[in-house]
Amino acid sequence: MNKDLFEKIAEECAQLNLSCTAEELAQISLENCFDGESLHALDTVMAHLAQKKHQALVDIRLRTSRLPLQNPKTFDNFDFSRLYRQDKERLKEMQMLAPLYARKNVALIGPPGTGKTHLAQAFGYECCQQGINTYFLKMTELREKMDNARHNGTTANLLKSLVHPACLIIDEVGHCHFDKEDTRLFFDMVDRRYAKESDSTIIFTSNKMPSSWTEDFSDNDSLACAMDRAFDDALVIMISGSSYRGQRLERVTLRTEKPTL
Repeated sequence: MNKDLFEKIAEECAQLNLSCTAEELAQISLENCFDGESLHALDTVMAHLAQKKHQALVDIRLRTSRLPLQNPKTFDNFDFSRLYRQDKERLKEMQMLAPLYARKNVALIGPPGTGKTHLAQAFGYECCQQGINTYFLKMTELREKMDNARHNGTTANLLKSLVHPACLIIDEVGHCHFDKEDTRLFFDMVDRRYAKESDSTIIFTSNKMPSSWTEDFSDNDSLACAMDRAFDDALVIMISGSSYRGQRLERVTLRTEKPTL
């Protein structure tokens, strides 16, 4: 049992960037006549410090992710009961971040209000909880960033910032038009992420099928190359049904005159 405890404390030391092996801890214990109570006390302190450091890293990931910090969208507060097909189990599997580790992109496709953005943000939130760099932005924001970068001559910095996060979430694809230069930058971003060797995924949400995205880009050749890479190994999740929104809608009927008897 003490061996397992030494190894556990050594793991906690590693989480704190402290170099101390289980063998070293055992030697220190012998030299100082530590009893079981002393080891458990040390374990409690080290576990607390490790958890504190982990939470600090999670907080940093969340603040830089651009995900909503108040009332965050998570898998726990997504209403899976509204999904009826057997394939909903594939959505639940996303909680394990399998697409990220498998280097698969994900496209959540469906009409407004069916939970696409919630699921995308929940995936990003879970990434942050695991200490994984995540970045969320809407398609209109991506276009604005690209326009500004072109104007300021900072496209290289922008591409670097979009390629770096392991999880990149692009919400509402198809809600704005990309000119030729922005379409080429979009291709560059997808291409560089495609070439990454580390864990990586792009989560897209859209009301449109990917085959219809050509309507919103000006350079079909660049878009075709981007789509070829983005969907080379991807998971496309189709969500249908009525909107979640409006569930708390209240209706009040008023009259402006007294009804006649």
